[in-house]
Amino acid sequence: MNLQMRSNLFTPVLIAGSLILLLGFAIRSTFGLFQIPIAEEFLWARSEFSLAIAIQNLAWGIGTPIFSAFAEKYGDRKAITIGLILYALGVFISSTASSPEAHQFLNILIGFGIAGSGFGPILGVVGRSASPEKRSLALGVATAAGSAGQVVGPPFAAALLSIMPWSNVFEIFAIISILTIILVPLLKINSSNISKKNNEKMSDALIQASKDPTYIMLFLGFFSCGFQLAFITAHFPAFIAESSGPIIQGSLISLLCSSVEGLGALSIALIGLFNIVGSVLAGALGRDYTKKYLLAVIYTGRTIASILFITSPITPLTVVIFSIVMGALWLATVPLTAGLIGYIYGLKYMGTLYGIVFLSHQIGSFVGVWLGGWFYDLYGSYTIVWWVGIGVGAFSAIIHLPVKEIPINERRLLTN
Repeated sequence: MNLQMRSNLFTPVLIAGSLILLLGFAIRSTFGLFQIPIAEEFLWARSEFSLAIAIQNLAWGIGTPIFSAFAEKYGDRKAITIGLILYALGVFISSTASSPEAHQFLNILIGFGIAGSGFGPILGVVGRSASPEKRSLALGVATAAGSAGQVVGPPFAAALLSIMPWSNVFEIFAIISILTIILVPLLKINSSNISKKNNEKMSDALIQASKDPTYIMLFLGFFSCGFQLAFITAHFPAFIAESSGPIIQGSLISLLCSSVEGLGALSIALIGLFNIVGSVLAGALGRDYTKKYLLAVIYTGRTIASILFITSPITPLTVVIFSIVMGALWLATVPLTAGLIGYIYGLKYMGTLYGIVFLSHQIGSFVGVWLGGWFYDLYGSYTIVWWVGIGVGAFSAIIHLPVKEIPINERRLLTN
């Protein structure tokens, strides 16, 4: 990448948007680490806090198209500022919550906060601000920034949890979230990237997309992405702590963590680290190759990786290998799916249309997190949920194949 391209790519909008995603996802990626300390303090069943995280994911999904539509009507910066305030407020009040119902209710607030400051509005503003030839890569970089948050968040939270109660960690996270607002003024879009000829109303764009089988396929296909990611984020640390063999002293892994409990935080961080590479690579490949086939390959890869992992002995080495492979495929779907929506349906309402598809992702997240806790309490094992995730992953790989990767207006001309 030459210097000129790099300077054109890394605009203030992309830098500020990426930092907001990094900090927001650094906090969000840590919630699975609070499962055990909160359950042990209040003597709750595993499903209680799992349900709170599941509700957070569902609220995030419901809130994303709402905030994206708000951003496209009243301004991106207003929507993102409101989102960050809600995020900080929800996390801060959660530090004082002592009942499952309180945590579950407050995670609605947190979920809407993530919706207002997460992928929907941020990818919308990044997509509209980038030139067509750099759009896919810019979306990949922004997605990778969220992944970078996953690298720093869990180890940072684990370190804090070793020296202070979980409630104090929540308070620190609330302060970080509210301070992120200082980045919002940098999110100023160059409107020249949006066609001046596009006078289409939002209602017309929504009706047109809802009648298009391709949009329905993208909606259904994103379900498994949310299911797999949220299940792993919420339950993988606890799954590893209870299922993994011991760490062999003197091994390379023992230099990175000393216990299987610490292996959980390391695994989430590794997923985030390799997700940075996967997201940027997916964005770059999306410029030159058919996005629907890239998505099918990613979902197939996740399915195969999960089958091999769950049918093999769970050891620190297999955990690390699985985390690396899954990390490379983790959010690689996001720049490709967002890029497809912008390419097929245009940029004007890209955030809203992506937000609706993202709702499917978050419905999957809700089901994955809640089902994981419910089956664990019922059977003392996560095995069934792993296989459900494998099934929906295979479904997503198949359903992307018939997607028509042609701008909808061009399709109209071809059929007339």
